[in-house]
Amino acid sequence: MSPRLEALRAQLREEISVGQHTLEDFALPPPPSNDENDSHIDETINTNNPTIIDPNKTMNIIRRKAPPRPAKILPKPSWLKAQPATSENYLSLRNTVRELGLATVCEEAKCPNIGECWGGGPDSTATATIMIMGDTCTRGCSFCAVKTSRKPGPLDPEEPEKVASAVIKWGLDYVVLTSVDRDDIEDQGSGHFRSVVQKLKEKSRAAGKELLVEALTPDFRGDMDLVGRVANSGLDVYAHNIETVERLTRRVRDRRAGYAQTLAVLEHAKIANPVVLTKTSIMLGLGETDEDIRQTLTDLRNVDVDVVTFGQYLQPSRRHLPVKEYVTPEKYDEWREEAEGMGFKYVASGPLVRSSYKAGEFFLKNLIKERESEIELAA
Repeated sequence: MSPRLEALRAQLREEISVGQHTLEDFALPPPPSNDENDSHIDETINTNNPTIIDPNKTMNIIRRKAPPRPAKILPKPSWLKAQPATSENYLSLRNTVRELGLATVCEEAKCPNIGECWGGGPDSTATATIMIMGDTCTRGCSFCAVKTSRKPGPLDPEEPEKVASAVIKWGLDYVVLTSVDRDDIEDQGSGHFRSVVQKLKEKSRAAGKELLVEALTPDFRGDMDLVGRVANSGLDVYAHNIETVERLTRRVRDRRAGYAQTLAVLEHAKIANPVVLTKTSIMLGLGETDEDIRQTLTDLRNVDVDVVTFGQYLQPSRRHLPVKEYVTPEKYDEWREEAEGMGFKYVASGPLVRSSYKAGEFFLKNLIKERESEIELAA
């Protein structure tokens, strides 16, 4: 075991020993400000009857401080152009999502690739990433556009059936599932996630199809029993995003999501199910350095992660973290080559690549089938 990996594990043990935080620790509003400038007008105004002002005194209005302006928003470069969402496939898939009351991360997270993935390519095969367990998350990462709440609505017990029905209707052979975090539920939604995967596999077999399932999971607060439950649900790819480099983690992600914890989740998924492929994603443009990225790639390989994707961080609104840099397509090519040289089985790298982007699916399907063949031969 490398000294770096052992240090990260020690860091994770220390964080856990401090004790679990409650949702209130993270979601309660800040205390009222004591800023003397919060008053609208000076005491020279008659406070008993604000409409009566002493004419012999000069009214001194103290204006409330305006909220700080966000950092200057960088203009988007020419290479950040996505396909418009207007095709027949896009409209058909959107209608199915609406009819069944499903949520997709494509819409909730404002993904720029929705027109391309939902619209399909020359073969008209569409791809959608279905978001289960609702459209509201119990965490509040500063890069994410998904809604947040301390107590989202209850889980839909019919969701496994609805999701499986939609996927069979679309005729997909590779589907990506993701979910919001549900820290408000005892098992954090792991049982529900498992049920959706199993229903997908069951319905696809009944339809005479071989459906491959990729699951982009929460961290389940580092509870490895819950990680193992999902890893052994029948999925083919276990994905969990590290999102950014270690140095920026506390600023970019919710405080309950730790760098060492993410590495531990990815490592345990493969321990629990050695056949599964593990996958993660890194956003660029948040202020990371080349050295930061190389260290993150090294840490990921140390826990035997198979697939990594790189994509440009795009600011969803003025309330979210600003973009520090638009990384050029040439630089993404360099990171792809470097990561491949480090031993990752597959690397998708480009400004508009996302963790669930369809660019890697055909490769992943072949990789999964190759691995299954190897296991059969070994047996």
